[in-house]
Parts: sequence; structure tokens; C-alpha cells
Amino acid sequence: MNIFIICTVRNATEEYKTILEKYSEYLESCGNTVYLPHRDTNQKASGIDICSQNRFFMERCEEVHIFYSGKSQGTHFDLGMAFAMDKTIKIIDNEKYGEGKSFPRMIDEWQDRLNRR
Repeated sequence: MNIFIICTVRNATEEYKTILEKYSEYLESCGNTVYLPHRDTNQKASGIDICSQNRFFMERCEEVHIFYSGKSQGTHFDLGMAFAMDKTIKIIDNEKYGEGKSFPRMIDEWQDRLNRR
């Protein structure tokens, strides 16, 4: 399976990157192909080119795994692309949320809706 990981890239700590890389290594050891943006996208490219690279690989994946952070603008952009492409998602890490509408709640609802199909 081809898997795209949505996660924080800009301002990501080394500890966070290590968590993402270990998760990717696990998926790859199970026979999956994983696209991890901080590792696989040319981060020296322009913003439009970074988004285009991510779109190119997301279009080719069967599943999107999400490490959600509300502080990451890129995460919100990539979530929008995945939603527009009607991708199957799997939430790996989400922020806690309370009452009312929020992005963390929305991705939980999105995943629940997909699981009911």
C-alpha cells in the first residue's frame, strides 16, 4: 500500500521527526511504501512546489495517515487536499478537543464516516 503521512514539517523538533521516521520504518517493514514529507519532499523548494510535490504523491496513495497539530499550517493544507481527493485516512495522533466544532473533531468525524462505508 502507498501511504502519505500528514504531519508538521516546519518547526518540527528532532524528537518529533524521530517518532515519524520510526513509524514510517515500521510501515515500510510491513511492505508499504511511505511518503514522509520532511524526508521525501524537497524542503528547499518554493512553497508552491512543496505543495505540488505533496499533491503528486498524495494522489498516488491509497491511504493518508495523520499526525495532527493545529499549529501546522501545512497540515491544514494537506488535510484539505486529502479531503478533496476523498482519501481514506487513519489518525495516528490527534489533539484533544472539547465541545464544539474543531479540526481535531472534524478529522475524527471524517475517519468515523469512512469506517461506516
